[in-house]
Amino acid sequence: MTKPKVLISDEISQAAIDIFTRRGVAVDYKPGLTKAELIAIIGEYSGLAIRSNTKVDVDVLAAATNLKVIGRAGIGVDNVNIPAATQKGVIVMNTPFGNAITTAEHAIALLFAAARQIGAADASTQAGKWEKNRFNGVELYAKTLGLIGCGNIGSIAADRALGLKMKVVAYDPFLSHERAIVLGVEKVELDELLQRADAITLHVPLTEKTKNILSRENLAKTKKGVLIVNCARGGLVDEQALADALNSGHVGAAAFDVFTTEPARENVLFGCPNFTATPHLGASTSEAQENVALQVAEQIADYLLSGAVTNALNTPSITAEEAPKLKPLVALAEKLGLFAGQIADDGLDAIEIEYEGAVTHLNTAPLTSAALAGILRPLLAEINMVSAPAILKERGTPFTEAKREISPTYDSLMRVKIQTGGKWRTLAGTLVGGQPKIVEVKSMELDAHFHPLMLFVNNADKPGFIGALGTMLGQAGVNIATFHLGREEEGQDAIAMVGIDSDVPDEVMAQLKAIPQVRYVKVLRF
Repeated sequence: MTKPKVLISDEISQAAIDIFTRRGVAVDYKPGLTKAELIAIIGEYSGLAIRSNTKVDVDVLAAATNLKVIGRAGIGVDNVNIPAATQKGVIVMNTPFGNAITTAEHAIALLFAAARQIGAADASTQAGKWEKNRFNGVELYAKTLGLIGCGNIGSIAADRALGLKMKVVAYDPFLSHERAIVLGVEKVELDELLQRADAITLHVPLTEKTKNILSRENLAKTKKGVLIVNCARGGLVDEQALADALNSGHVGAAAFDVFTTEPARENVLFGCPNFTATPHLGASTSEAQENVALQVAEQIADYLLSGAVTNALNTPSITAEEAPKLKPLVALAEKLGLFAGQIADDGLDAIEIEYEGAVTHLNTAPLTSAALAGILRPLLAEINMVSAPAILKERGTPFTEAKREISPTYDSLMRVKIQTGGKWRTLAGTLVGGQPKIVEVKSMELDAHFHPLMLFVNNADKPGFIGALGTMLGQAGVNIATFHLGREEEGQDAIAMVGIDSDVPDEVMAQLKAIPQVRYVKVLRF
């Protein structure tokens, strides 16, 4: 039997290379390849181990004729085209928990740097200036630290801050009050955090909902002299607005490890008063680099030798025997989850998943994982089907699962319920001809295939709505691919699921929301 062959195209520890060799996997270590060089040889390999330098785009994947798995030693997978990999049947894995302590420690280090202006003081002193009266810092003791995001890394940062005798408040839609008590933090809404915090650190991924979460408007709500630390992702803070706030003195100091554009050869924040920068060092300790390298080597070897899947971003853990039956149901579960997650506009208070009919006799664990990953993905971009249940549990979000052996209408039915802002939203789906379909939204029946882009509208069932909707989309050049309606009774609550071929401009969305019959409208992406 031919040995599986793995290419390591970024720098990685010798211990990780030894794992492949010891387990009978052939390995080539070739860091620093150009894109052309990678494309020329990638067809030889069934596995690819990377860090952040290798870019696995459509061109690379097109040449990867034998590739089965990509393993990223680290959390972020911005350098991998996951949809293209999925289409090719290539599993993409990461190591989501290997550098949490290191990143949290760096955030605390930068918090100290901001509070005591350590970077500027060091440069001044080594230049022979001895400007002792210039650098008048602030104590962290008894101050309030505001965490935006209190997951794995955020909770570690909270623990360190509590050890410094700081008070910690946290904004995280997934954090339950019970979990907050265990962590010793106070759960608050974002506006309250902005008003109360003496220092703010960010610990969230970059998604549509978190982009510029510290916008110009939100920075204006903060205390004068607030400290801002970002070791999470570039793009979470409006960099121009922060530069203005530093120059005006409203923000006392800031320290960033990440930037909107990296490598950050230049940035509007560079040269601002009381600003400290590091070149994306959050995971750069020998311990963290070793941990993620060893983890990714084990994961790739496990998959190539036994088919075991761990920390995959585009497939759940499924045995070879289960795969044929579960594959289409996993697709259904993930799409229902994505639907639910995109309409969780007011946080996530609770989740319920129900199975009816023949599906109850199968292994539903991968389906539940796929649904939870879909629900969480709009807020946690780097979530995967393996880590989703653990992360949900970590945040203490209530979750229940129910099974009913008989389904009144369908051979198998899956129903997803989420509580957001104190209100429940419900949707259900099934397989028809092996393809996922939406058959129920808000207890209203309909029959809609998923489309890559869908306009979801909740409206009053009154004459004129469909015409107004179609006219507005038509005038905007948005082509309607599919159109499905559901309602309670004539003149009462109704829904529309509209498959569209292009995105809806913001001004058109505003017009749709202004239609008298419309109660809710949103573009969904599947």
